[in-house]
Amino acid sequence: MPLKNNLCGKKILISAGPTWVALDAVRVISNTASGETGMRLARSFARVGAQVTLLLGPGRVAPIGVGRGVRILRFSFFEELAVLLDRQLQTSRYDCVVHAAAVSDFTPLRVRAGKVSSQCAELVVRLVPTPKLIDRIKRSNPLAFLVGFKYVPEAADPVLRREAKRLLRGSCADLVVANTMRRKVYRAHFIDAQGQLLATFGNKQTMVAGLVAYVGKCMGSV
Repeated sequence: MPLKNNLCGKKILISAGPTWVALDAVRVISNTASGETGMRLARSFARVGAQVTLLLGPGRVAPIGVGRGVRILRFSFFEELAVLLDRQLQTSRYDCVVHAAAVSDFTPLRVRAGKVSSQCAELVVRLVPTPKLIDRIKRSNPLAFLVGFKYVPEAADPVLRREAKRLLRGSCADLVVANTMRRKVYRAHFIDAQGQLLATFGNKQTMVAGLVAYVGKCMGSV
């Protein structure tokens, strides 16, 4: 007798890729996120029958082969992701939100008008913090199972766990995936809402499979 698929028909919202913030009319500050993890997750959730909406930023990887069952909404700038995220949470009831986007933590205090000349001898930019988008998700959709991602490059395990707990406090997430590349080796921890380590993974493929399985298990208990 086949096992029940707890994710079939569930609505999953995933954010992925970097966000831009503007320096002037043509230049931006970004980061090195590709959006690959979010696209892997979207593909895997769709394969088990979930209805997936993917908010995808301007990463290096094109959304080719994501598959059926995935609706893709594109953004480039931080403000565009903020609007998309708020709109989706206000107009749809999602069973699970996976916030995997590498969101800009800072933005210029002032965006220069036009294009700053390349002949400028010095360009001083004052940065201010951006709002934490993940902190808004539970306020808009309190019943959604929220998964946050925390990437800390070259981090040892104690640092990953500490940063995961910090994210849990601010966001009220149900699970944090704390991940790193250390000495060119990928490592990810699942940290639950109580700050307990649930599992550790040594590559993205097993992490994605583990996350889909864990969310499915949680969907079966509600």
